[in-house]
Amino acid sequence: MQLRFGLTLALSAFSLVGCSSIGISNGSLDYKNTATSEPLKYPEGSMVRPATPLYPSPTVDPLAIEHAPKLENKRGNRFALPRPDKAQANAPTDSQDDSTNVSRPQLVRDGNQNPLLKIDGNSATIWQYTLATLSSLNHTIVGQSKNRYEVTIKVDQQIYVLRLTSVGTSNNIAVFNADNSFADQEKAAELLTQIYQNWPA
Repeated sequence: MQLRFGLTLALSAFSLVGCSSIGISNGSLDYKNTATSEPLKYPEGSMVRPATPLYPSPTVDPLAIEHAPKLENKRGNRFALPRPDKAQANAPTDSQDDSTNVSRPQLVRDGNQNPLLKIDGNSATIWQYTLATLSSLNHTIVGQSKNRYEVTIKVDQQIYVLRLTSVGTSNNIAVFNADNSFADQEKAAELLTQIYQNWPA
């Protein structure tokens, strides 16, 4: 009874340890020892359509093979992918920091000479800066859209709508009237200049 129990325990331990730790190859590196095979030859006189390979084997430079990475474990008996570097693990956090970078605003005009404020960077961050600037200018905020970057403000008893539109990383702030038409160019230029001069970043 004890012999059976000991044998069972030994076999269980052996299976838990695994084949890789005792140096048994599982054939995953056999691809390195492949040989070039001759193309198929058909018997003479047979009616066979010419065969074009769907995936022809590429010609690989021997120098490239010599300097190829070694995808194997420490013992060299099984295929294993390398562990990721720590620098790569930190890369996404760096890109997240870059996504909050915002350029200085530029006063520009569109094709119809309507004034715009052009800013490159993350739209959400730019909109936060815009709202902070409006707050510092003491303009009364009448309403704010929840679905898009749009705010309704009151300047000198006149209602204007400030809207941020983005294409890629380029963003434009434009001034509109309450009826969605472009605001008077002089008034819009004056308001955008105030935002430009008091930009917090």
